[in-house]
Amino acid sequence: MRTADAETQRKILNRLKRARGQLDAVIREVEGEGRCKDVVTQLSAVSTALDRAGFAIVSSAMQHCLADPAEAAEGEEQLTVAELEKLFLSLA
Repeated sequence: MRTADAETQRKILNRLKRARGQLDAVIREVEGEGRCKDVVTQLSAVSTALDRAGFAIVSSAMQHCLADPAEAAEGEEQLTVAELEKLFLSLA
């Protein structure tokens, strides 16, 4: 992700990796006929982790691209406020 600073990118990657681990746990629970409560709890955790990563990505784009369009990477498509808003709302 070109628009995020190194620290933001690290945090986003950590969230996505955590979600991947939680999704693996859901798959194991389903394959092993795990308890319904455990499956739903893990699904909720996956959903939350993905939502937070998505919000961080949109937030980063807003901070970097809209605040100073010149900071966007060369050749990178510029998003309008309306496009960013649509992306943000798609996460809700």
